[in-house]
Amino acid sequence: MSLQVSFVGAGPGAADLITIRGARLLRHADVVVYAGSLVDRELVRRYAATADVYDSAGMTLDEVLSVVMEAVSAGKSVVRLHTGDPSIYGAIQEQMEALDRLGVAYRVVPGVTSAFAAAAALKQELTLPEVSQSVIFTRMEGRTPVPERERLSRIAGIGATLVIYLSVGMIDRVVEELLAGAYTPETAAAVVCRASWEDELIIEGTLADIAAKVREAGIDRQALIIVGDVLAARREGLTARSLLYDDGFSHGFRGGAIG
Repeated sequence: MSLQVSFVGAGPGAADLITIRGARLLRHADVVVYAGSLVDRELVRRYAATADVYDSAGMTLDEVLSVVMEAVSAGKSVVRLHTGDPSIYGAIQEQMEALDRLGVAYRVVPGVTSAFAAAAALKQELTLPEVSQSVIFTRMEGRTPVPERERLSRIAGIGATLVIYLSVGMIDRVVEELLAGAYTPETAAAVVCRASWEDELIIEGTLADIAAKVREAGIDRQALIIVGDVLAARREGLTARSLLYDDGFSHGFRGGAIG
């Protein structure tokens, strides 16, 4: 069975951060349904100049599926273009479930999620030896609930690096929940708005002042919150270094004094 439908991660914003595979599928697509509220239209113009394009920002699930099925019935190839990576808050599961039910084959193409674009903008590694070896992607409860066991105050008890999506408009509540966990007012925090876009904006601070800085900058959407001690490393220095390139550390590709 030929794969006529592709769910493609568009990347975090910049048109040249889509994967080569995603760009190739866009170039050969007859129909593109893209998340116009988050995906740069320039990306669609660049890679899918001849396709029939639908902006899903104002569409319901049934309307999206109707466009997809009409194209499939006509033998056309379809790209469903999602922001970032489709597997992170991409709302693709219900679309795939519907296609499974209808017997339509599809593929999923990963993309660069905004968490990594934000880390790149900050020039920051999210995992550091003896500081944090875990990164948690999460969100604040809003109109979409979260499981009780995953409430932000509970997750904050771990003390790992947190990347908080879809929550900057509730940043005061975010800070309150984080301070109920393992973090303190001195814990480093950053907000990256529209990571990788030309108008990218970075706000850095601590949990004591990040909310006020975000309000002053007028940021209330399209931004990630990153929290954790890793963010203080550049200012305070590394407490430990990775052994990977240590001249005394041996592994399968290099001998060294440390086995």
